Amino acid sequence: MSSDQELVELVLQGNQQAYNQIVDRYKGKIYFFLYGMIGRPQDAQDLAQEVFIKAYFHIQSYKPDYSFSSWLYRIATNHCLDELRKQKRVPYISQENGSHEENSFVHHRTPESIYLEKERNAVLHKYIMELDENYRTVLVLRHIEHLSYKEISHILGVPVTTVQMRLYRVHKKLRKLLKITEKGGIDHDLCEI
Repeated sequence: MSSDQELVELVLQGNQQAYNQIVDRYKGKIYFFLYGMIGRPQDAQDLAQEVFIKAYFHIQSYKPDYSFSSWLYRIATNHCLDELRKQKRVPYISQENGSHEENSFVHHRTPESIYLEKERNAVLHKYIMELDENYRTVLVLRHIEHLSYKEISHILGVPVTTVQMRLYRVHKKLRKLLKITEKGGIDHDLCEI
C-alpha cells in the first residue's frame, strides 16, 4: 500500500488513479467529519465531493511538513465553515438513531437504559448542532475524528492552547446544558479534556 506522500507525488505527475486511491482512503473520514459539522447526510456528501475536488486542484500546495490527512481536514474545515457562513444554515437535527449498539455490552443493558441513552444522545446531538462553529469544529475533530490537539491546531491554524481552551469551554457548556455531574450522564470521552 502506497503512503500518502507517494500517492501525492503520483498525482502531481498526472496519475488520476493515485488520486482515486486518496479519495478511497479518506472519503469516509471526511464525510463523517462534515456530517458531524452539518448534521445533514446529503449536504455532508455534497460538501465531501467539493472538498475532494478542491483538494485535487490545490494538491500542489500540499507541503509534507504535516500529514496529508491534516492538510485535507483543513480544507474540509475551511470549506464547511465557509458554507455555513455563506448560507447561514440552521443545523439539521437527525432523527436517525446514532448509537452504535453493536459496540456496547447489550447483555448488561435494560430496555429502559437503552431508551434513556438514546434520549440523552438525541439531546446531546441537538446541543452540539447548536454550538458556534468554532466550538463544534474542535469537538468533532477531537471526539469523533480522534485527532490530537496538535493536529487540530494545525488544521484550524490556531495555537494548541486555543484548541484546549475551546474544548474546555464547550465541555463546560455542554455539562451545564445537560445538567450532568462527573459521575453520570454522557460518555466519559466527551467529558475529558
